[in-house]
Amino acid sequence: MFTQLQFDEKRRKAITQCSRCGFCRAVCPIFDLTKRPITNAHGKIILLKEVMEGKLPATEEVAKAMLRCTACMNCTVNCPSGVDPQEIVKAARRDMVGIGFDNLFKAMGEVVEKYGNIYGEEKRRDWGHRKERAPYLLFLGCVGAYREEESVKETVHLLDLLKVDYTMIDEVCCSGVLEDVGYKIKEDLAKRNIQEIQKTGAKTLITTCPYCYRVFKDHPSYKDLGLEVKHITQFLKDFDFQVKTDKKVTYHDPCDLGRHAGIYDEPRAIIRKIAPNFVEPRRTRENAMCCGAGSGFRGAFPKESVKIARNRLSQIIEDTGAEILLTECPSCLHNFRNAKRQKQKIEIYNLTEFLAKLYGERTSGEKEAA
Repeated sequence: MFTQLQFDEKRRKAITQCSRCGFCRAVCPIFDLTKRPITNAHGKIILLKEVMEGKLPATEEVAKAMLRCTACMNCTVNCPSGVDPQEIVKAARRDMVGIGFDNLFKAMGEVVEKYGNIYGEEKRRDWGHRKERAPYLLFLGCVGAYREEESVKETVHLLDLLKVDYTMIDEVCCSGVLEDVGYKIKEDLAKRNIQEIQKTGAKTLITTCPYCYRVFKDHPSYKDLGLEVKHITQFLKDFDFQVKTDKKVTYHDPCDLGRHAGIYDEPRAIIRKIAPNFVEPRRTRENAMCCGAGSGFRGAFPKESVKIARNRLSQIIEDTGAEILLTECPSCLHNFRNAKRQKQKIEIYNLTEFLAKLYGERTSGEKEAA
C-alpha cells in the first residue's frame, strides 16, 4: 500500500490544502488535450489523497497517472490555494519507482550513465572551439547537441560573429531531468562536467538549454561549480545587433526558462532590437501554454506530446498571424518542428539561430549589391 511509503507532514498538508476548485484544468496542457480529469493537477491530487488515506492501493495505473505531467508549472502559478502540484507529483514519482511505470526511465538513466547523453549516441559533432582557456564556456545540452544540430551550428556561428571569446568541452548530460521522473541525478556525470568546466578557467558558463541552466545554477550537485551561470538570452541581451527583420515575429515562453527560471524579459529585449513587428500571443509569459516536451512526457507519451505542441502552435498562429515563431529552448524547438503541419507557413527558430540567419542574409545582400 502507498500509505506504507513516506507522506511527510509537508506533503500531507499540501494534498489536503487543495481546494478541489478545478481551476488548474484551464491551464493544464494534457487536460486540454485529453479532457480526462485524472490528467490534470486537481485529479492527481484527489487520487493521491485516496492513496494517502489507504482507500486506494499504489498500483501501476496510479503511477502512470503521475507520469502524465510535463511539470510545466502552470497549475502551480495559477493555483488559488497556493498548492504546488508539480512538486507533489514529483515526490509521488520518487515514491513509486519500482512499481512498474518506470522501466523507460530506468533504461534512460542507464543510457545516460553509459553514453553521457539521453539518446545513447556514441559520437557528438565536433563544433570546434576547444580552447584550453577562455573567459566564457558554452554548454549545449543533449537535445541541442544531438537533435537540433542545425540550430546549434547557427548559435555557434552567431557567437563567432559577435567575437565572443569562448570555449566548449566534451560535455556530458547534466542528468537533472532524471529527478523529474523519480530517479537521482548522476553524481559522477556532474563531477565530470565540473572538472572539465573548471579546467577552462572560464568565469561564465553560458547554456542554450533552460533545463541545464536551472541544474547548473541551483542543483546541490553543482554547488562547487565556481562560476557565474547565464542562459544565452541573459548573456546576449545587452549586445548591439546590426540586423533587423520586417517580418511579423512572435515568441513562445519555454516553461523551464519562464515559470521555472523567471526569465521573461531578456529574450524580449533581444527580439525588440531586431523585430519592429513583434507581437505577443494571447497566452504568454507566466500564462504561456506548454509545448508538451517536459519532465519525461515526450519520452513516455511521444504522440500526445506532439499533439500538445500542435495545439500550442495553432494557438500562436491564430493569435498572432506571425511569420516567424521564436523560442529559446532546444526541446520546445524540437517539439514544435515535429508538430508543424506542412500547410502551416510559419517558420520556427531558436532566437539565437534566427539572429545568425539574419546576419547571413545581410552578408548575402551586401555581396549581391557589390
